[in-house]
Amino acid sequence: MAGKPTINDIARLAGVSKATVSRVLNHKPDVDPTTRDRVMRIVEEQSFVPSITATGLAGGQSHLIGALVPSFTWPFISDIMRGVAEVVGLTSYELVLYSINDRVRENDKSDILDHILATKLTSGLLAIIPGQSSKYVTRLHKYGLPAVIIDDQDLPGDIPWVGTDHQHGSYLATRHLIELGHRRIAHVQGPLKYLCSHERYQGYCQALEEAGLPLDPQLVFEGDFMQPTGRAAGNYFFSLPPEQRPTAIFAAADLMAYGIMAVAEERGLQIPQDVALIGFDGLDSSAHVRPALTTVQQPFYEMGRQATELLLSMLDKPRFSLRSSDAHLSQPSGIGRNGEQRQEPIRIHLATNLIIRESCGSPRRVPFSLPE
Repeated sequence: MAGKPTINDIARLAGVSKATVSRVLNHKPDVDPTTRDRVMRIVEEQSFVPSITATGLAGGQSHLIGALVPSFTWPFISDIMRGVAEVVGLTSYELVLYSINDRVRENDKSDILDHILATKLTSGLLAIIPGQSSKYVTRLHKYGLPAVIIDDQDLPGDIPWVGTDHQHGSYLATRHLIELGHRRIAHVQGPLKYLCSHERYQGYCQALEEAGLPLDPQLVFEGDFMQPTGRAAGNYFFSLPPEQRPTAIFAAADLMAYGIMAVAEERGLQIPQDVALIGFDGLDSSAHVRPALTTVQQPFYEMGRQATELLLSMLDKPRFSLRSSDAHLSQPSGIGRNGEQRQEPIRIHLATNLIIRESCGSPRRVPFSLPE
């Protein structure tokens, strides 16, 4: 046979359909043993290397899973993808990566996601923090493509979602600073267009309120999760009159905490002696800055793992069941217009973990209790 053999060639030589060849190659049980042997003999004779895409499409289902990712420069993307890859590696599926971020033009985003739907290359889609692309992912889901969103700037309307309990993590961070005796605690927010920024701010407010501490607007600064706005926040807080300065700062991202650290060093201030500091995200690098940063650790690996298991459970229910022992799983039901029971999309909120390191300082703790 001239040229590289295709699945069509194998089907013709074996006298069967492409779908049958696909079922043989994918080890499906409902194929006659004689037919299976004949197909495999021809595959071996022709040195045929099956295309995952071609065999999947011939059998009516692709064995590819798409992963829509933002910029690979984001520091936690590799941890999420490690969880995704570990689960996918236990299956016959393969991953296809699509990189898309908010700097891509709107028309281009739509074209990329329309291509995913039109080509039918993937059986399902994992959308990692899709941001402004959420509306396109929602459209794909409405057209019948199984999809799961991993965290996002807002909760999607009707797509299964896996994310972090941002509010409780921020509550734990602020409460820890209160327990250390701090009463003027500043907060550097993330961008207010993001849901998680509001949730982290709410956790901060909740801890202050429970301790009977007033919320001082002067101690709240809006950042963008990046190091430069951490520097801007540090310059602002450290320029306040001494009696108005915070004794502790809770930054809504580790990268912003790094910016605060840099400004403190430039101004001759010591962390934690002059100001205690906590970040959010739990980046690996936070253990190696000096002083090592106390931080709220997000379970990025677990987010990727559970989201992938959830997607696979939608594609192959007998094989996978969702393990949610370390997650808050919600699937509230409601009553539809015709009186039928209606299931809302699955929402999985994974717990955060407060990692206490040197940047908070003194082990002296003040009991945290509600005011009388």
